[in-house]
Amino acid sequence: MTSPLRPFARLLAAVLALLGLLQPVAAQPRPAHAPLVQPALWKVADKDTTIWLFGTIHALPRGLPWYKGPVATAFENSDTLVTEIIEKSPEEMRPIVVAKAMLPAGQSLRDMLSPDDRAAFEKAVTANAMPVAAFDRYQPWYAAVALATLPLLSSGYDPANGVDAQLSDRATAQNRPHEALETPEYQLGLFGALPIDTQKKYLREVVDNLPKLKGELNGIIAAWKAGNAARLAKLMNEDEDDPVLEEKLLLGRNREWAKWIAARLEKPGKVFIAVGAGHLAGTGSVQDQLRKAGYTVTRVQ
Repeated sequence: MTSPLRPFARLLAAVLALLGLLQPVAAQPRPAHAPLVQPALWKVADKDTTIWLFGTIHALPRGLPWYKGPVATAFENSDTLVTEIIEKSPEEMRPIVVAKAMLPAGQSLRDMLSPDDRAAFEKAVTANAMPVAAFDRYQPWYAAVALATLPLLSSGYDPANGVDAQLSDRATAQNRPHEALETPEYQLGLFGALPIDTQKKYLREVVDNLPKLKGELNGIIAAWKAGNAARLAKLMNEDEDDPVLEEKLLLGRNREWAKWIAARLEKPGKVFIAVGAGHLAGTGSVQDQLRKAGYTVTRVQ
């Protein structure tokens, strides 16, 4: 069965930017003894261009000391930061949500669910202190991602602590160029273009697995902290049983990003690319696509 957290994690960067219905996360205490954190870092280079590839977690607990060693050195020596998207303000995101995540006028999410799925969905919504009709105007994928997000945020997984946000803040503070591989419109459109049956299946899996999501994310973060790309691949990418989701949310994007990197190698400079960790793990990863195209990718950390 597809893990409900996999597509959630892949598009979390875009979705967190538009969930205005969520309350700010309470500050979490910094761990008394900081754990060893050595997330994986790769490099692809030619004579006048260096591109670092760093896998991110889009929402983290407060206080993980990941910005150090080769990662910090690579970022400080780069000319440009590249992330999946550049976040927009809630005001800028609202019309995008209307276009990409809302149902046509006259349709209701709960009305399109089977009686059993509707009952389970309503129970999950109210259990997270939301009005039962909170997602009636939204497509199933959006309700699924929002539901997956709510318990994680309440447990201290804050996008403000995520790798993407922290790198973006550093780039802004250092007046460093910040580019994006995609736009929020494109990312949200990936889900919005999925067949409704696929969306409803994903919503059903999220609802069924809500109690397990925190534990699953904890496992992903543990593998990320250890730099264990093989474990990340198993947790995030293996056993994918929906070829539509796999192609649209993972493999197709990895191929496009590898093409972008190949083109960027034709220009001198030093680029730090930070994308979701699942894109840099396992068969079909960005590194895998680059190697197939004849490029050498070296593990730095």
